[in-house]
This record gives sequence, structure tokens and C-alpha cells, in this order.
Amino acid sequence: MKDTQDIPPEHPITLEKVGILNLKTLMKIDRHNQEFRHIPTITIHIDLDEQKKGIHMSRLIESVTELLEEEVARKHHSLEEIGKDILEKLKQKHKFQKSGIIIDSELPIYQKTPASKKDTIEIHGITVEVLHDGDTWSKVLTVSVTGNTVCPHALSMNAGKTHIQRARGILRVETDFNNEIPLEDMVEVVERSFSSRVYTLLKSDDESFVVSRMYENPLFVEDVCRNMLALSRDRFSSCTIHATCISNESIHRHDVYAEGKVVT
Repeated sequence: MKDTQDIPPEHPITLEKVGILNLKTLMKIDRHNQEFRHIPTITIHIDLDEQKKGIHMSRLIESVTELLEEEVARKHHSLEEIGKDILEKLKQKHKFQKSGIIIDSELPIYQKTPASKKDTIEIHGITVEVLHDGDTWSKVLTVSVTGNTVCPHALSMNAGKTHIQRARGILRVETDFNNEIPLEDMVEVVERSFSSRVYTLLKSDDESFVVSRMYENPLFVEDVCRNMLALSRDRFSSCTIHATCISNESIHRHDVYAEGKVVT
């Protein structure tokens, strides 16, 4: 049987990314004597030489499936560790120069409510991307965290009355693979940047605490973005940090946002 993938294409152009999207599986992480189970959505891509019509997609999927089964059975410290292991083993079976894996999941963080000290689990969106370029490994870590903002301008103009809104902070860190930056620390940075944290569970005294905290700490969306960048700059080294804050405005029909970056 002839492998049509290996014949020259009509247009000999190198493709940077060819692969699979929306693959779901189970991943287990063992951190701080706690096991975290993820059911992420995975993207895997490799480059394609200009003289190859296509990649052997069925072989790629078969290899990835086998590797995922192997990795699930092992203990790992982080999602990026799993991603790197998969790409390293994948290169033993497939010829490529560049590759990457993107893992989209959710991170549960166990917390106490601020006043009543009740147990609560807060869920945050995360993305872990591992990139391989020849002999170089890098990673991009992203967290998406919900908080709130209180408008300082309206507060100053209306005798202490103002509008509040739910906001989302997105923090992305690009760095060398071996630079350990815990996703939990990134989440904490974003939560500290808002007027107040938000919680899934709130008793009455917790609600009072959160509302008081919000009004004591009024912030523009620009303030939140700068807070994220400043706190990240102090905490994470040898990386490029991108911050975005999106405020779902309560008294406008539109949303507002701010974004920026720093290099440490």
C-alpha cells in the first residue's frame, strides 16, 4: 500500500502546525501530597516538511492515545511535565523538528471563606502549553480567574455609592520549561489584584466581609491589570508576563478591558 502522505505536495510549503484538536483524556497530578484529577481538552501539533503531502494522522492518534494511557498510570508533578513526556516519546515514532501540546483544564483550589472559615472549592480555568523547537523547550502557562471591581470614580461622585461588576483576570506567563511557576501562585496573584476575591460559598458574615473589602478597595480595570503585572513581576523571574482584565460592566451595555506585559 502506497503512503500518499509521503509524496510531494502540489505546493511545497512547510506547515508550522499540523495535528489533532479536542482530544479528551484523564490526567493525574500529585502535588503537595494531594492528587488532582484533570479531564482536559488537548491539542497536539507538529511541523510538516515541504516535501510531505501530509502527516500519518492515524499513526499519530494511535501514538498519542498509547502515550496518554502510559502517562496516566505514572505520577507527575505538573501538567507541563506530562506534556513534555508525551512530546519526547512522540518524537521517537514520528519525524518532526517542532512540536507543541496545549492542555486546557480547570484547577480546583481549596480555600476557607473569609469570615466564617467554611471550606470551599474554587475552580479556575487553566491552559498549559509546552513547545519544542529543536533542542529548546519552553512553556506558556495561563490562568483565568473571576473577581470583582468597584468603580472609584462613581464612588467619589455619589456620596459613597457606586457600581460594582464581576471581572475576569487572565494571566499568561511565557518562560523556559525548567522555570517552575506553580499555577496556584498565578491564581493567587490574580485574586489579590481585584477589589475583592469572590467565593462560591458565602455565609452572611462572609458577604459583609466581601462587600466591605470591595468598597475599601475601589479599582478601575486598569488598576487590576497593573496590579497583576506588578505582583507577577515581584514573584516570577526570567519570564514574559501578559495580563488582561475584562470587566463585565453593570451599568453599561458594553464591557471594558485593559492589558499589558512586563519582562522579568
